Amino acid sequence: MNTTSTAVVKLSIEVITLPVGDVERALRSTSIKSASHSTSTIRQTTRSASYSSLRRGSSCSIQIGRGLTDARVGSLRNVYLVVTNLEAARNRLLERGVEVGEIRHKAPIDAWNGGFAFGLDPARRDYASFADFSDPDGNSWVLQERGYRNA
Repeated sequence: MNTTSTAVVKLSIEVITLPVGDVERALRSTSIKSASHSTSTIRQTTRSASYSSLRRGSSCSIQIGRGLTDARVGSLRNVYLVVTNLEAARNRLLERGVEVGEIRHKAPIDAWNGGFAFGLDPARRDYASFADFSDPDGNSWVLQERGYRNA
């Protein structure tokens, strides 16, 4: 049997399972589609008010529920939510009572060594500006700006 293939395979992230302690608390500010299963209740959204609607058009869903994962509650780290306007996205979360870190940008721009300066990247370059927040269970998220000039 020949195991070598030249076919191109497209891979995409479609669902992120969020480890939470209280499903109802995690869903309070979201618009959710629900499905019940015999061993768990699953809530899945592609347009939640607090997470994925910040990046409309994403095909990746956030799945919240009991029995979906054995990951420790609050253990999800640095899931990037890409937004076209970082200031607007940050302000939307702040208005909902979410504590969001200050906006920062890579400095120097071409280095990925962890150096940052305060505020938005002056040229609003893609992938250069960030802000962090955590959900009520301690899962951490990163807002990253891309496409500002095209928005």
